[in-house]
Amino acid sequence: MGTHSHSHNWKSRGVIRFQFLICFWVVLPVGDAQEIKHVIDVAPVWSGHPVGFHSLVASNHQFIAFYDADRRMTVAARHLSATNWNFVHLPERVGWDSHNYITMALDKNGHLHLSGNMHGNPLVYFRSEQPLEITTLKRIPGMTGQDEQRTTYPKFFEDARGELVFTYRTGGSGNGNQIYNVYEAPTRAWRRLLDQPLLDGKGQKSAYLNGPLRGPDGYFHLTWIWRETPDCATSHHVCYARSRDLIHWETSGGNPLRLPMTFETGEVVDPVPLYGGAINGNVALGFDAQQRPIVSYHKFDTNGFTQVYNARLESGEWKSHQATDWTYRWEFSGGGSIEFEVRVGAVTRNAEGQIEQRLSNRHHGSGTWVLDDQSLKIVKRAVVKPQYPSSLGKPVSTFPGMQVHLRPVIGDSRLWLRWETLGANRDRPRTEPLPSATRLQVYEIAPAAPDADAVRNDP
Repeated sequence: MGTHSHSHNWKSRGVIRFQFLICFWVVLPVGDAQEIKHVIDVAPVWSGHPVGFHSLVASNHQFIAFYDADRRMTVAARHLSATNWNFVHLPERVGWDSHNYITMALDKNGHLHLSGNMHGNPLVYFRSEQPLEITTLKRIPGMTGQDEQRTTYPKFFEDARGELVFTYRTGGSGNGNQIYNVYEAPTRAWRRLLDQPLLDGKGQKSAYLNGPLRGPDGYFHLTWIWRETPDCATSHHVCYARSRDLIHWETSGGNPLRLPMTFETGEVVDPVPLYGGAINGNVALGFDAQQRPIVSYHKFDTNGFTQVYNARLESGEWKSHQATDWTYRWEFSGGGSIEFEVRVGAVTRNAEGQIEQRLSNRHHGSGTWVLDDQSLKIVKRAVVKPQYPSSLGKPVSTFPGMQVHLRPVIGDSRLWLRWETLGANRDRPRTEPLPSATRLQVYEIAPAAPDADAVRNDP
């Protein structure tokens, strides 16, 4: 099936080599940031439930993938010097599933790759026939033709050689495998990066991954949590592996791991039990000043309260440090997309070399915190320069329950996407009345002035 465009063509040439990220968690700032230089209107978008949009900048062009007011998968493009957009509607429509985000990447020859609208569905994949030309986006029926009937969680990223890699889960929650393909730009063909799945739940469980993330030591680091069933409360056992080339994997101590990695063979960071208070989507990875990996997550403490833990590799062993002292229990369960009452960010290092961490708790507040270098426990609240005015975090729509989505544009730190929707509804349809379409907009924020008294917050 082809695509439909209602705009004039535009052309540019160039070779792009770019690291692509997919998901971002943004903590709303508490104060005013620098001024808004420009607001560029894009289009009305679907607002009945949240689903991830994606935007990137390369070769002086911006691309946005989103669902329009009629739920159509849409790609918009502009030259950075222009404010008018060219649009292409792709033959895909989103239902009510908040898992069905869209993701994009550009290969080294400038061809745009797009995937999304999948939660246990056949692979959805489009690629442009010409560099930087969204009007030439075409549906590609398959990458390798294998294990592409029940796909979820698409992600593009680059390997150590700069080659484009695509990963996704095949199968379902509690019964899935992780697949990796690599793109050969000269032949415009995909092939398996690995001859077998990276992780295999052996038909009994599935792994929810964070990464692979290339660390300061040159390794690709991977963390994951196992889950037994579609019930999110059955998440358990936080695990870890690393690799130089995404093909040969090993433990933190350098011992080779045979693929596929299974529950029995993977390295355990913390053996959080079933119903132990951990959840997929809240496992994060960062590094300290000595380049040691730190895995962040939450679980119940001995009193049954939800606490954030930071596990660090110390003298060859994982040592878990409790960061918070909350008197609150987040009791989650069931399937579908849920509203997260707690968010755990990866540790980062600020300009002074201190370890910081972004945390959000619906009852205990949100912010960025300085951690003690040794105990990894919260010491004080960090002073963070806001990234955008706090007014952007307030809904414009008067419809009850509306939420603001702010996402940084990959490749240009000045630009942010903003739109509004209702919250997650466990992927179930809502009854009318529904909110009207909201406006998807791009905000250009003026760079912050240097402030010696402010603690830098790495994005």
